[in-house]
Parts: sequence; C-alpha cells; structure tokens
Amino acid sequence: MAASVLFDEPGPVTRRRHQLYGVVLAVLLIAVLWWVYLKLKAGGELEPEVFEDLSQENVWRAIGEGVVATLKAAAISIVLAVGLGFLLATGRLSEHAPVRIPCRWVIEFFRAVPVLLMMIFFFGFLAQNFDFETETNALVAVVAGLTLYNGAVLAEVFRAGVNAVPRGQVEAAYAIGLRKGQVLRIVQTPQAVRYMLPAIISQCVVTLKDTALGFIITYGELLRQGKSIAEFVHNNLITFLLIAVIYIAMNSALSLLASWLERRMSVRGRSARDAVLQVEEVLPVG
Repeated sequence: MAASVLFDEPGPVTRRRHQLYGVVLAVLLIAVLWWVYLKLKAGGELEPEVFEDLSQENVWRAIGEGVVATLKAAAISIVLAVGLGFLLATGRLSEHAPVRIPCRWVIEFFRAVPVLLMMIFFFGFLAQNFDFETETNALVAVVAGLTLYNGAVLAEVFRAGVNAVPRGQVEAAYAIGLRKGQVLRIVQTPQAVRYMLPAIISQCVVTLKDTALGFIITYGELLRQGKSIAEFVHNNLITFLLIAVIYIAMNSALSLLASWLERRMSVRGRSARDAVLQVEEVLPVG
C-alpha cells in the first residue's frame, strides 16, 4: 500500500489500538441498544398487541387520508411557490427600480417570517372573515404559508440560476436584437433550469416536510393522523416510527424523481452540444 502524502502510515501498534477502539465502541453501542430495548419492553412499547392494533383497516385508512392530505397540500404549495418564485425573481432582475425594489422587500420579508406564524395568521384570518369549514381553512392556511415562504426562497434560487448563465450568451442575444424579456425567456431560463434543479427539488422536499406544521392548526395531514392513531393504539414509539418511515419513503421518491430529471436534462444537454458540433464540422466556416 502506498503511503499517504498527508500523514504517516500507522504502524502495527497503532493499527491494533484502532482495532481495540472499534471493538470497545461496538460493545458499547450494543449495550446501549440492549438497554433501550429492555426499557421499551418494560414500558409495554413492544407488545404484540400494538402491531395487531396497527394492522387494523381503520388505522391504515387514517394513514392513507393523512398521506393524501399531505401530498395535496405539498403539491399545491410547490406549484404556486414555483410560479411565485419565478415572478418575484423576474421582478428582482428588472432594471426598473419601482419593480425591483418592492420585489426585493417582498422576498426578504417572507424569507424572514416563520412559516408556522404565517399559517396561524392565515388560519385565524380565514376563520374570522370567511364561513369555510375548518379543514378548508386549515388547508388554505397551510398552502398560503408554504407558498409565500418557499416562493421567496425559490425567487433567490431562480435569480442565482439566471445570473449563472455565461454573460457572453446574454450579450450575444442582445446583439441580435432580442429584448430583455426575450433574453430571459429564450436564453437564460432554459439554461438556468439545469443549474437550479437540485436546489428546486431540495426546496420541494422541505415543502413536503413542512406540511407537518399544519398539525398546529388542525389540518388533517399525516402527522396529525399519526397522533390520533397513537392515542388509539396507546403507543407513541411504534406509531411515530411508522409515520417517519412513510415520510422518508415520500421524500426518497421525490429525490429519485429529481435525480432522474437531472440525468435526463444532462443527456439532453449533451445531445444538443453534440448536434451543434456535428453541424459545425459539416458547414464551412466564414
């Protein structure tokens, strides 16, 4: 094995000492896990009756309703936040101060206000001024809070992505007579999407997780359904572990979708560049 240029290769005594540390750490970890298992068993958290109660049809129906409510609020919020973010970013990039400065204030304000505070505000406002059902008020409040916060965050993501497009391409677009709006729509935005996609998907995952804040304003999303199920089966640990696994599955599916989209866009981008190179080889220069 070649020696590292950063540090000396450990000798036989050091390697044995590291192995001993590993064994001691493994024994301590096993001991802690065994202690946790005994405490949970003594508290009745791992009784077979718990799993029998969780397997009932009404429990899984409640989980399904919670998943649907979570995905509905997340999907509406993501679509609206992307649209709002694009509009705010467009205004933020404007050369006209009466447009640029208010958009900047809006972005900074909604990035600074906590999402939960906005949800509580909208829930109370709707309850006092509109005769909607409580579930409808809660859904609108959750969507409004998530849309405003994530729209402000995505506006900065869009702005950074647009500014990441090479300046030479923008100047070339202006040179052939395109206006600023056309340059943004035709030249900058399509290329910026590739730069922005990881951050956009990451924010979508945050939006999906933040729907759990609707628990505070009685929205029937997955976490609130989990709380009701835990009270029904008289077990918090296993119930919320199950809810956590469902959240992990939904977020993992969204991340896999993001990876697939990123690969597709990368392949499409390489294909376009290859086509341009082939045309340049065929056509005479000058």
